[in-house]
Amino acid sequence: MSNIINTTKLNSVNFIRGRKGSFRSVVKVKAGFYTIVENERATNVMSVFNGYKKGALQTIEFKADGSDVWLSVFALKGKKVMLIDEEILMNVTVGDINSMFMNTNLYSQEQYKSVNAKTWADKAYVMN
Repeated sequence: MSNIINTTKLNSVNFIRGRKGSFRSVVKVKAGFYTIVENERATNVMSVFNGYKKGALQTIEFKADGSDVWLSVFALKGKKVMLIDEEILMNVTVGDINSMFMNTNLYSQEQYKSVNAKTWADKAYVMN
């Protein structure tokens, strides 16, 4: 596994750990209220993370195969990321953050410099 470089001091968890399972998300709809979406076709957390319009995604939950417990792997409170799974940190790119989460604490030019990210295709939290 890659070493995560987290200069932004985000609270990270390690629930997914490469396991298979189900995802569901809490999203804010155009009408302004929140709803839960079962992401039955999602094969990994990044397909859920990148699957909504800007400002819609609020929370991602994961339930490992063989478990009955849903665990939060991404949670947003206002404009602050409260927790994020290491699986997301290892795979998120500068482009993902700049296009969808630029107004949150995920965005940091100092973070990008610390991992030698130069383009939107570069990883944002692991060394490039």
